[in-house]
Amino acid sequence: MELSVIFMFSGTLLFLATSPTNAQAASPPAPILPPTPAPAPAPIPPYVNLTDLLSVAGPFHTFLNYLESTKVIDTFQNQANNTEEGITIFVPKDSAFSSLKKPSLSNLTQDQLKQVILFHALPHYYSLSDFKNLSQLSPVSTFAGAGEFALNFTDVSGTVHLDSGWSKTKVSSSVHSTDPVAIYQVDKVLLPEAIFGTDIPPTPAPTPAPEISPAADSPSSELTREGHAPGIAPPNSAYRISNLGIWIQMVLAVSGVLVLFL
Repeated sequence: MELSVIFMFSGTLLFLATSPTNAQAASPPAPILPPTPAPAPAPIPPYVNLTDLLSVAGPFHTFLNYLESTKVIDTFQNQANNTEEGITIFVPKDSAFSSLKKPSLSNLTQDQLKQVILFHALPHYYSLSDFKNLSQLSPVSTFAGAGEFALNFTDVSGTVHLDSGWSKTKVSSSVHSTDPVAIYQVDKVLLPEAIFGTDIPPTPAPTPAPEISPAADSPSSELTREGHAPGIAPPNSAYRISNLGIWIQMVLAVSGVLVLFL
């Protein structure tokens, strides 16, 4: 219902109109927001090439050659780039391998050599600061397995020491330590007790070459027709001479007797 009121003020007509009683104030329109952008994908970590890292550092040529000949490089490479755990590798320098006297890696089978190389890595990324807590969890399983293929760690004034049960060494420098790959240089080759704690049959020594007998035509070996060397009497020569003397004496005795009867 709409009501109208008319007032007259000094000749001026004023008209007031009321709005409907049930009318409501109009609300302003809601603002239009732009669409929310999709979240950016997480950056893909760069591919870590272990061969390149070990080729420019070190020198680690001997260890790298063992990695490639045993195909362990493929295992380590996959762990470094295709897992969330990462990898920690302990790499001996070339001089550490050349200083090995006994036992020698050359006496190992191919499977044993592969276990030794796997023994130099942990299936997880550890920074140097992590080893202080890791020493309380020793022994730590390596890629070669647990038990006799585990490593013991101790932190001595910030220096990481490793004990394989057969050999002891320490981390001398950090080659690469960026998650997910940590590579540390060690002073000695890590020898697992599972292999070197038992008697490994040594490689048999080569059979000595037979001595070559003197030439058949040499003077020292030349034989006479009678079967003895020239200038050397045969074993029965003295016996023959003795018998001849007896016969001569008998002949002389008989001759003397005949002379007496004549």
